[in-house]
Amino acid sequence: MKPPPLFRKPLYVSLAIGYLAYTATVASTVAAQTDAPPVPPVSAPAQETPAPAPAQAESDPTIPSYFKARRLSDTDVKKKREGLFVTGLPDISSDPVAGTGYGVRGTIYWNGKRTDPLFAYTPYRAKLNVNAFLTSNDAQEFTLSYDAPYINGSRWRVKVDAKVRKDPTNLYFGITEDTLNPLRLPSTPAGGQTYDTFSEFETARKTLRPGGAGEAAFVTDSLSNRFEDSELMLNLKADYALGDKGKWRVLGGYEIQQLNYDTFQGREASAIDPVTGAATTAPNGVSLLARDAATGRAIGLEGGLISILQQALIYDTRDFEPDPTRGVYFEIANEFSNGIIGSEYDFDKLFIQAKGFKKLPFGERTVLAGRVGVGNIFGSNAPFFEFQDQWSPDGSVNALGGARSLRGYRSNRFMARAVWFANLELRTRLAETLIGRQRFALSVAPFVDAGTVRDDYRKLNFDRVRSSYGVGGRIAWNQSTIISFDYAKSPEDALFYFGLGQAF
Repeated sequence: MKPPPLFRKPLYVSLAIGYLAYTATVASTVAAQTDAPPVPPVSAPAQETPAPAPAQAESDPTIPSYFKARRLSDTDVKKKREGLFVTGLPDISSDPVAGTGYGVRGTIYWNGKRTDPLFAYTPYRAKLNVNAFLTSNDAQEFTLSYDAPYINGSRWRVKVDAKVRKDPTNLYFGITEDTLNPLRLPSTPAGGQTYDTFSEFETARKTLRPGGAGEAAFVTDSLSNRFEDSELMLNLKADYALGDKGKWRVLGGYEIQQLNYDTFQGREASAIDPVTGAATTAPNGVSLLARDAATGRAIGLEGGLISILQQALIYDTRDFEPDPTRGVYFEIANEFSNGIIGSEYDFDKLFIQAKGFKKLPFGERTVLAGRVGVGNIFGSNAPFFEFQDQWSPDGSVNALGGARSLRGYRSNRFMARAVWFANLELRTRLAETLIGRQRFALSVAPFVDAGTVRDDYRKLNFDRVRSSYGVGGRIAWNQSTIISFDYAKSPEDALFYFGLGQAF
């Protein structure tokens, strides 16, 4: 059976979402005429008054109707901090290839005053994320991210992201469903020796072997599943709340990137003498990415200019985006890249995702959180690096493996044109305290992840599913900044992650 015409022509996906967005916007414009007037500028009163209680909010004419379904709980409103404040963490890591890394991750929040009628309805009035990171082996990244929801009490939200990055620690295991097979050395032909665990695979990669065509006499493969990228990126997005309740949003965006890639053939790397078992060094052999590029299996190793139009239709009823206790989030997101908008590659990426959050009737704050996502890349000219993630306005997802998808496997462990995955967490609050003006809350979150990939989206099913499980710790700092610790296990690996933000 042939797929529907919508999926046979990638451009139709973008046009379809755009048409839905246009139709919904026109309808919402008519409905908005009955909305309450925009929130007027709030001047500081002589005496502070608490944020409106739920009953008051329903009848308060100064609050537009599209806010009322998004009110925080009374408990969270009382805990929410006023005004301008900064949260930040040192970023320290060590990697045998990237070296020792140091950096800082910080966020500047503007929450507004408690007397602001919208104080109880917005996660923040604006925030600016700043991330700077570098390592002894020349990995470096600097990012800025600005987010302003409901500008001046309107239906509009604006996001701006900028990034400068150079990273020699990216992982590549292939871009077909063959990645679901056990690990195999890049130099080993199909049907050759495989490894069930990553530690066995790591030892085998480092073991010296005779060089092949274009390689030194003896080489190591310790860097053969890695590649280096450098990136300049600017992304602009705006979304608009639709309808009387504002639960639906339509988003449009534009992203431009300049990308460059390199592999590590001939570079001195760690090795193991197969006779004595002693640690040594040797030139690295031909990488898996270079092999796939030479055979035409992987496109894009030369990098280039990427120009992308982004569209999304979103349904969102979460009460507090950084750490929800209730609500759902659903999106249909699309990225369109083509020569007609100045891109060197033609492709179209479609991603559908749903998240749900339910507060359970036990414990101070126990939340069952779940997510399911499915995506596909269309276009024969799709570059390999676009297989690495699924774009989402709520935060892109590595596909498949790593801290935001299948946590028991290395980043990008499984990659192909089509992917589905699911996550389930039980987020349980253990303790909460106030230190000075800083509020901290500690939670524990056992989790289960699952997913798989295919070369054709029509063959996505529940066969050859890969899964992992583990437990996470969460520290909520002034509610909006979530510090995450996750330990995950799979049949192949055991991994620990530390960072800012929830997995979903």
